[in-house]
Amino acid sequence: MERIICLAIGYVCGLLQSGYLVGKLHHIDIRKSGSGNAGSTNALRVMGWKAGLMTFAGDVLKCFAAVLIVRGLYHGSNCLALLMMYAGAGVTLGHNFPFYMKFKGGKGIAVMAALAVSNCFWHLPYSVLMFFITLAFFAVPVAVTRYISLGSLLAYAAFFIEMVVFGQLGWFGMEQAYLYELYILVFLLTALAWWRHRANIKRLLNGTENKFGSGKSKSKEG
Repeated sequence: MERIICLAIGYVCGLLQSGYLVGKLHHIDIRKSGSGNAGSTNALRVMGWKAGLMTFAGDVLKCFAAVLIVRGLYHGSNCLALLMMYAGAGVTLGHNFPFYMKFKGGKGIAVMAALAVSNCFWHLPYSVLMFFITLAFFAVPVAVTRYISLGSLLAYAAFFIEMVVFGQLGWFGMEQAYLYELYILVFLLTALAWWRHRANIKRLLNGTENKFGSGKSKSKEG
């Protein structure tokens, strides 16, 4: 029951579509512009860096909100890290598949960034490495190739690996059975992110993916 509650809390928070709201401020329906994706990358390409940053910040904050609510409700639980991840999973589902937007939302990368940061506080100061490692797996590929999608995919893969490594180091203070459930959940979130980027992956392999800073795309990005 706790897991369902955490998923529900996350889903409700995830329904706040920052890209859609920022688009309305610019008199743009983000669902009908660029790739039609409500995430921060499409907002960046369609409306510029300020709108992209506002969208990213909003998507990060809604994940923080869900995690903090769950942390407050279940503080002291012997599987708190797992329940917080369920909240993050709910946010991801709400962000990716908002029912009131015909289930057309973002791709969950900003939510993953918030999860990486929220998991930095379990075993300070060493756990801060999770944030910087995840950031490096995003920033370095983007800086070298200018492919935001590539950095996003690698960052999510790195996040999954970090959760497994740090979990096995005992940083989350949970029994092994809960840890296995945590790993499966993060793996499913990673697989969902890669599936949501399947069109981007195809373009990366074909060499036709849009590069950061190359101008606003008129093509459908998937």
